[in-house]
Amino acid sequence: MEQYTNQFINGQWKTGSSDKTIEDYNPFSGESIVTIQSADKEDLEEAFQAAKKAQIKWRDTTPAEKQILFDKLINVMQQQRDDIVDWLIKESGSTRLKANAEFDASVGIIKESASFPTRMAGAILPSNFPNKENRVYRLPKGVIGVIGPWNFPLHLTMRSVAPALATGNSVVIKPASDTPVTSGLLIGKLFQDAGFPDGLVNVVVGRGSEIGDEFVIHPIPKLISFTGSTEVGQRIGEQAGKHLKDVALELGGNNAMVVLKDANIERAAKAAVFGKFFHQGQICMALNRMIVEKEVYDAFVEEFVRLVRGLKVGDPSDEATLVGPVINKAQVERIQKDLQESVEQGAEILVGGEADGCLMQPVVLAHVTNGMPIAKNEIFGPVASIIKAENEEDALQIANDSPYGLSGSIFTEDRHHGVELALKIETGMIHINDQSVNDEPHVPFGGEKESGIGRFNGEWAIEKFTTVKWIGIQSGYREYPFF
Repeated sequence: MEQYTNQFINGQWKTGSSDKTIEDYNPFSGESIVTIQSADKEDLEEAFQAAKKAQIKWRDTTPAEKQILFDKLINVMQQQRDDIVDWLIKESGSTRLKANAEFDASVGIIKESASFPTRMAGAILPSNFPNKENRVYRLPKGVIGVIGPWNFPLHLTMRSVAPALATGNSVVIKPASDTPVTSGLLIGKLFQDAGFPDGLVNVVVGRGSEIGDEFVIHPIPKLISFTGSTEVGQRIGEQAGKHLKDVALELGGNNAMVVLKDANIERAAKAAVFGKFFHQGQICMALNRMIVEKEVYDAFVEEFVRLVRGLKVGDPSDEATLVGPVINKAQVERIQKDLQESVEQGAEILVGGEADGCLMQPVVLAHVTNGMPIAKNEIFGPVASIIKAENEEDALQIANDSPYGLSGSIFTEDRHHGVELALKIETGMIHINDQSVNDEPHVPFGGEKESGIGRFNGEWAIEKFTTVKWIGIQSGYREYPFF
């Protein structure tokens, strides 16, 4: 626990150099977990320099040696599973169900990444010049800057860290201030415990006002990977663009489930409750809007409300709890504001709405229109909006009437038609007869429009975290027109 009050730089746990601190709170109890002395620009510089030096040797490490270390990492995580799950519960407000699912997802991405060192394939291409061979080499980019989120802090940070390392890069992590341990310091310790070389993984915990901009514009990192809000992602993209560096941005979502009139209503409602209220709706892929054709609207609302009334809300460490706390009071206040404004515009609360500290009772809203704040904004909380559609064309128009395009869902008994409709919905991912919260380590993950740039997972991660180099080899000598 003591190391989690420090920075992790070049394999050493050291006190941050800033005179400011970051207080890490349990969102359910409100109790302070740890106090961390913040990093400043000097610490950040030390971390990037350490990462740059470590990457040179790591780049030339054999695939087998890399894979042995990844196997050790998985073993270390399995041995520490209970402790990791407890940290996710107390720091991010994860229910025990969600914390275990996040742990398994993190192990899954590490297992997938462990295959990357032998999948970094190049190519030999023909040439239009006689006796010439074109070789294309796939190489690591160098140092990767990873900015971790607070909602799925372990998995969504590891989703960048593990592939980056597996493809020969080193990393510096800036964890979210709400979850500095599970989106950063704990990850650093796991790699240290597994025996990865010093300097390969570094963690700097600091305020955005002090090191946020410098983290992005620093000349050493070649790519910035960020998971978080669209507003912050846009700023990161703008800053990175000015310095001609690459980004991987997984941003906000306003995900819709379209329920067609031929859908299995009971199954659709069950999927919608999970897709909306898993981790209190604090997931980029969470359902924000249920768009239901008018013929089955009332039946869907009735079944959805019945299921929501049965959800246990409370202490996330309790095995029976399905809905725990929102991450902090500022988020609760933001959600309540959008909720109140939407009610004033005609939405009707069918269930819930009460808040006690960071604990919000699940809310179900009927008579919602797409222009209301609760439907227009990314809610990132336990509020479900159910919108009535006149027909399928109307449902499609409503679904696409959003600047976001991350994930989505369609329920219909005609799966082929569901695919045809899915192709018309402007989103990076969408699921037929399933809810929107899906992530598999070998399948491309990412969004369209304001939901991000790039794709994570599998071969798409290899592409994102590497670059290619063309080396032309002339056998014999060319004749040139100058001579």
